[in-house]
Amino acid sequence: MRALILSAGYGTRLWPLTEDRTKPAIPILGKPLVGYVAEYLARYGCDEIVVNLHHRPESVMRALGDGRGFGVHLHYVEEPTILGTSGAIDNARALLDGETFIVVNGKIISDIDLNAAMETHRRTNAIATLVLLPNTACEKFSEVKTADGFLRGFGGMPAPENFADCDPPLMFTGIQILEPEIFNYIPRGVFSHSTTDVYPQAMSNGERVAVHVAAGRWFELSTVQRYLDISLLLLSERGETLTAGAECEISPGAEIADSVLWDRVVVETGARVKRAILGDNVHIAAGEVVENAAVVCADLVQGKSPPPKALSGYISGSNFVVPLAE
Repeated sequence: MRALILSAGYGTRLWPLTEDRTKPAIPILGKPLVGYVAEYLARYGCDEIVVNLHHRPESVMRALGDGRGFGVHLHYVEEPTILGTSGAIDNARALLDGETFIVVNGKIISDIDLNAAMETHRRTNAIATLVLLPNTACEKFSEVKTADGFLRGFGGMPAPENFADCDPPLMFTGIQILEPEIFNYIPRGVFSHSTTDVYPQAMSNGERVAVHVAAGRWFELSTVQRYLDISLLLLSERGETLTAGAECEISPGAEIADSVLWDRVVVETGARVKRAILGDNVHIAAGEVVENAAVVCADLVQGKSPPPKALSGYISGSNFVVPLAE
């Protein structure tokens, strides 16, 4: 079976971690985020995978290579301009058309049973099936409205008080199963979104868009805070408090815990680092304290305007520091 991994976004809420790479290419415990998605698809027999690219395309290609290391064969498709979630599908039409295919967002880690979702898709004879999860924490994910196992529409962000005495709202996981007939509803060569442009049109024409309410682990890493929190959770499950990339130098006299270090990071004697992300080539000098922050080299962002939705930061010596929540 074929699949498409959506990997073209800018990752503005992850900036400055995405200044020199796209969101799916950021490392999570020594593996690129998009690598988790490729391995997930491979476990369910999806060995022909299309990866769409736009922002920093070389970062994804460098992270995944030809796909063999993740058990798949990859096809890369670049978008000259961002085309949206369904525009990306149209842009890969030549590689996907003709059979059932799967689309997965490149910013998630999950163990949701894809076979069970496929059974729902086939049983309902749907043109598309969206994989959903109960949003038990009422996080800021748009509510998906359903009835009798089918999509009815999309709402706004959930308010916890509205669900105090009833079932939690449902949210979309970024995993969907599609029939090639979906291309009849995707405009050619223009920006479009599945949720606002394609599914409403298909449903108004009598098409069945099913929902599969799943169970399982699902992590979405779209902000700096979520990236740190989820990385530390995964580390704690290993009984660890620190992950470090290649060629890092941590002095025996440094105090460091609950942190994520990328490649070639130096932490000198007497430095204290806690609940921090240290990007490539960051140098933490002796006696310096970094806590609840993401840090990249100042040279990486010097003279550049932060993108919309990015967190604010400041220059500190050779580093650019973005404070996070306590």
